Amino acid sequence: MSNIAVIGAGAVGTAIAMMLQPTSSVTLLGRQDATRIYDDWETQTQQTIDVQSLTTYQGTFDIIFIAVKTHQLPAVVPHLSRLTHSKTVVILAQNGYGQLDLLADYQAYQGVVYISGEKNGTHVTHFRDRRIHIQRDQYTEQFAKQLANSNLELVLENTIEQTIWYKLLVNLGINTVTALTQDTARVLKRPDIYELCRQLLIEGSKVARACGVSLPNTIVTDIMQIYAGYPDEMGTSMYYDVKNQQPLEVEAIQGYIYRQSQQHHLDTPTLDRCYHDLKQLEPTA
Repeated sequence: MSNIAVIGAGAVGTAIAMMLQPTSSVTLLGRQDATRIYDDWETQTQQTIDVQSLTTYQGTFDIIFIAVKTHQLPAVVPHLSRLTHSKTVVILAQNGYGQLDLLADYQAYQGVVYISGEKNGTHVTHFRDRRIHIQRDQYTEQFAKQLANSNLELVLENTIEQTIWYKLLVNLGINTVTALTQDTARVLKRPDIYELCRQLLIEGSKVARACGVSLPNTIVTDIMQIYAGYPDEMGTSMYYDVKNQQPLEVEAIQGYIYRQSQQHHLDTPTLDRCYHDLKQLEPTA
C-alpha cells in the first residue's frame, strides 16, 4: 500500500484525502495541526479528519497530491525535499495552468481536478464530482490500479493537454461570472450573464485552437450544459475567494488564457475586459 500525502486542507485537498482514506494510508497536511469536519452532500454523511502541520511533519511519501491555491505553491515547494524520496510521484491538483515548472525537480504531473466543494472555517462540504485526470504512463497506470477501489476516480489521458484546456474553459466561464457578480451559479439565469459567459467560452475556445488544441465544434454548448446542471447555491473557488477577500487564481486561469491570446494576436475583447476587471477584485495588502 502506498503512503500518500495531500498538501492543502481546503475544500479540494480535504475531499481528496477523504476519498482516498478508506483504502489507502493518507496524511492531510496544512498550515497547522487542526481537524476538519467533512460533509458529503452526495452520500449525506459527516466525518472528521486530522490535519498535520506541513512545516513540522517528518516523513516521506510515495505519492503527494498538492491541492493548494496556485499563489500558495511557491511556499509549498521548499518542503517537498523533506517529504519525498527518489521515486515519489507528485500530482498538482490545482486550477489553471503553467505552474508545473515550479516542480521541475520532481516526477510531477499536472492534474485536472473535478471536485466541487466549499470550506467554511473548519467545515468542508463536498458538493459533487470526485475525479482527477492525469497523463497516462507506466507510473500513473500503476497508481490508478492502487486507487481502483477508492472513492477517487483517477482518469488516465493519452494527451493531457486537451483535458487541461477543457477544464481551463470550464473555469473561465463560471469562475469569471460568479466572481464578478459575487453570486452563485444561479446568476446564469440572468440573460445578460448567460450571454457574457457564453462569449467568454467562444473567445477562450478561439485561444485554445490557436494554441494547437483540438476541440469539438460543440464545446461552448457542451460547457454551458454542464453549468446548467449546477445547483443554484453552488459557488466556485473564485467566488468564495472574492467573498472571503482572499487572493484570486486569476493569473493561472483567465490570465493564462489572456496571455496566450496576446501572444497569438487574437481579438478577445470580453476575455480582456473580464481579466482586467477580476484583477481589480484582488485584495490589497
